[in-house]
Amino acid sequence: MKNAGRIETKLIHSGEPTPRIKGAVVMPIFQSANYEYEGETDYNELKYIRLNNTPNATVLSEKLAALENAEKAIVTASGMAAISTTFLTLLTNGDHLLVQNTLYGGTHTFVTRDFANFGFSYDFIDPVHPETWKSKLTSRTKAIYVETIANPLMTVPDLKAVAAFAKENKIVSVIDNTFASPINFRPAEHGFDLSVHSATKYLNGHSDIVAGVVIGREDLVTKILHRLNHLGGSMDPHAAFLLHRGVKTLALRVRQQNQNAYKLAHFLERHPSVERVNYPGLETHPQHTIARDLLEGFGGMLSFELKDGAGAADRFLGRAKLPIYAASLGGVETLMTLPSKSSHAGLDPAERRALGISDGLIRISVGIEAVEDLLDDFKEALE
Repeated sequence: MKNAGRIETKLIHSGEPTPRIKGAVVMPIFQSANYEYEGETDYNELKYIRLNNTPNATVLSEKLAALENAEKAIVTASGMAAISTTFLTLLTNGDHLLVQNTLYGGTHTFVTRDFANFGFSYDFIDPVHPETWKSKLTSRTKAIYVETIANPLMTVPDLKAVAAFAKENKIVSVIDNTFASPINFRPAEHGFDLSVHSATKYLNGHSDIVAGVVIGREDLVTKILHRLNHLGGSMDPHAAFLLHRGVKTLALRVRQQNQNAYKLAHFLERHPSVERVNYPGLETHPQHTIARDLLEGFGGMLSFELKDGAGAADRFLGRAKLPIYAASLGGVETLMTLPSKSSHAGLDPAERRALGISDGLIRISVGIEAVEDLLDDFKEALE
């Protein structure tokens, strides 16, 4: 029964120990690095914190796998630990990756700056034009990588085509599902082999830990876990406890953020000072139809540009009172940032311009405040 039911029930009950440990309703923190030998015959089965198989990590992993209706999950020290370890597991010297052209800056930099050191190659693809992908396929292509909702322009790939293309060409499909979360999209249900998350964001939701997750096919996740064990990107017990606690309210938080972002995006689209709004819930968004058909919610992330450019963006950031000017996203509080100075600061200006990321682009992670207060604050800051 612990993995049965709808996602709201799984958030509370999936993966929980049966019977409860000493009757504790809340999973205790096992603040121990090592455990007594119990006859294990495989090194990877030894209970040791670096091997990500201690009680807190194990219970949390089972819960996260259940949320996406996937076979297996592992937790990692950060979102980039999840992403980089996945690449380092799927690819070997000489292998090739197809990767979405608009990405989180950390992923973009890892691919463009670090791949060559490992002997990997890559080609960027336009995620909404699947007819162009075949021409970039090589005999050494091992995987295709996209984001459910891309950071920071909110591009939504042709997700059905991605999964189908991977299967047709016998390569692994990987998706960064951070922006959508399992509430809005569950990749395994749509044929994806693997999903990765920065659990720092929506899964935890309270801006107080750094964590990552890999979810998907058991054979692939097990290989990634063994590579992670050597790279050392394990999650500590206290972070696991906080993520375990935070994820239980995921449905409540994300659905409120969906609603708030939807209303804020429509307000911004109508405001005379705003040049452009990027939000898949808007009918003017280029991939609105894809998002409407595949996603159960449009997410809590949006970005926009003002007609007077970077100077106006700086003035807005200085005037807005409710949003916190800070990096990261997915927390209960509304956050605002300039990607050119935070998530995508690692790209040089020419790279950012080529991707459509201007110096005046403002990214908003919408929180769970009363939306009326957010609208009033944005209106005042814009005027």
